[in-house]
Amino acid sequence: MNPNMHPDIAKRPIFRYLILLTFAAAMAQQGWISLYTNFAVDVVHVTGQQTGVVHAMREVPGLLSVGVLLCLMVMTEHTLVALSVLTLGIGVVLTGFFPTFHGLVLTAVIMSFGFHFYESTVQSLTMQYFNTIETPPVMGKIRSATAAGSLVVGIAVFVLSSFVSLHWLFCVAGSAAVIGGVWGLLQRHDASGMPVQRRKMIFRSRYMLYYVLYFLSGARRHIFGTFSIFLLVSRFHFSVREMLLFFILNNAINWFLNPLIGKAINSFGEQKLLLLKYGVLAFIFWTYSTTDSRMIVAVLYVVEQLFTNFSMAIRTFFQKIADPKDIAPSAAVGQTINHISAVILPLAGGALWMIDYRIPFWIGIGVAVLAFFASLRINPALRRAAAA
Repeated sequence: MNPNMHPDIAKRPIFRYLILLTFAAAMAQQGWISLYTNFAVDVVHVTGQQTGVVHAMREVPGLLSVGVLLCLMVMTEHTLVALSVLTLGIGVVLTGFFPTFHGLVLTAVIMSFGFHFYESTVQSLTMQYFNTIETPPVMGKIRSATAAGSLVVGIAVFVLSSFVSLHWLFCVAGSAAVIGGVWGLLQRHDASGMPVQRRKMIFRSRYMLYYVLYFLSGARRHIFGTFSIFLLVSRFHFSVREMLLFFILNNAINWFLNPLIGKAINSFGEQKLLLLKYGVLAFIFWTYSTTDSRMIVAVLYVVEQLFTNFSMAIRTFFQKIADPKDIAPSAAVGQTINHISAVILPLAGGALWMIDYRIPFWIGIGVAVLAFFASLRINPALRRAAAA
């Protein structure tokens, strides 16, 4: 079967709905990521330990992603994803109004509730509406929309940063998600023929490899999201505009390559992509801990961002082994498991950074090695079975 996305998929209302909400959410999320570190360091004057606390608290809503199941008792997943995008936007808009450490924590938590509930619900809806052959290229398109939204806001913030303060830049980025969320709440959807999802926590032994991979993905992701960026700003002194150029470059590359990664999952299988990803990331974390070159860390940051996108293979692997009725609850449980490490690592890593900045990256090497060996347990025959 052709691994490319069938042309009629792009015409489905649910595809357009997910793409547009993803684009809006990405503008707000990337706006926060682009601005947060410089805002925290230059305006709020946080320490390495405090930034670890902020990032750890930001991940608490991810740890509470099972709350999605409670929300689904009173609303549809379509409503929840739009409401989550709206909440994300509000949190980002408010960030610049509270230029204190406690203000950073408060607004990060609000923003994060929106982002993590959105992330869990988009993942669930994608796997429910599209089959195992369609899902990888669809996820690639969704990740491409994420990159496109991030690219747009990156360019906008880069241009506006010479004229307006960080306070108003947060407002610009967050407003995109507020508008997108309101639009999403006004849409109507046809859910006929979809499998009825279980409205309780699902934890099955046959999903254990998925849980392990998702747990390690959370650990790896937050070493990157917290300490790679902090390394560039605090140790190598990259400015706001330089960091924005990084984000613009990363998202331009991701906008182009993410659909190809989705197709590669169908062509080569989840195992091969994840093995490549974790092998490369182990090398990157080792280099972060040894180099004094500004140019080298800049190049590796771009490469690291690219291989981060291979994580969609964990989700497509799960879809191939899952009971269709377990998609929504398992997506929520997976997010919670993903964020157990995400809450612990920024706190521990922030404290360890104060001893030696290299320690969080040494931990990252260990995480990448563990994930590499876990990926070896993925059955390569799943790709052949899905295509049959």
